[in-house]
Formats: sequence, C-alpha cells, structure tokens
Amino acid sequence: PLRTQADRYAIIEGLKDGAIDIIATDHAPHSAEEKAKPFAEAPSGIIGLETALALGITNLVRKGHLTLMQLIEKMSLNPAKLYKLDKGAIAEGADADLVIFNEGERWHVGPNFVSKAANTPFAGEDLYGKVKYTICAGNVVYEDGE
Repeated sequence: PLRTQADRYAIIEGLKDGAIDIIATDHAPHSAEEKAKPFAEAPSGIIGLETALALGITNLVRKGHLTLMQLIEKMSLNPAKLYKLDKGAIAEGADADLVIFNEGERWHVGPNFVSKAANTPFAGEDLYGKVKYTICAGNVVYEDGE
C-alpha cells in the first residue's frame, strides 16, 4: 500500500522518468458481503476497469506529470509489448480492439457500475476522461449510456 505522500510522489517520478513503463489494474470485483468482513479476512482488491483511464487522465495528464500519449503507451502499448501481443496499430488486417474516449469529459464515479461489484474508494469522485465505446475484435462491447 502507498501510505505516504512521498510514496505517491516516488511512483509519479518513476512514471515520468521511465523507470515505470506499465500502468495496470488488478480488476478484482467482490461482493459487498465479501468486502464487509474484517480487514484481514476480506479479499483484497477493487474494481479498476471503470476508473483506470480516467484516474490516469485526471491525476497524471491533467496535472502535467505525463502526456496523454505517455499514459496510453503505459496502459496499452507497453503491456502489449511485454506480452508479445500484436497490438497497438490501427491498420488493415489488425485486430480492431479500441477504446474511444473523451479526455475532457467530466463524470461522476458511481453509484451504478457496469462491473458486478462496486468496491472502489473512488465512488463519489468526479474524474475526467469518459470512455464512450469499447470495441473488441471489431464489435462494440460497451457503449456509454447503455
């Protein structure tokens, strides 16, 4: 856990100087009953897919720590390279796996989540960067508002 402000700043510096080249989530949806257990007994993790991009835009891009392209590289291109996935190009014959988003759109986190759970410390916050569509293999699998 990143408990101190110094810890958080060290992570940001690592992202800025390239020592950290991947940003990933461990999307871990758990029921309210599971998370209501005593801390040591409750499963760890939070939902992350619904907020990850917006948290990066809000806290890293808008605050000047990373450019939008650097954030996208750390969240998509670099993980694809690590796992030797043929991803990251919009070209004829390439997989049509895309996320279309509005980086300037402000939105409120929760209370209605697409995930099967709602375990996030970011519920109630306003973030920038609203995902409008998620496209996998050329098929729209998520559309904002549906």
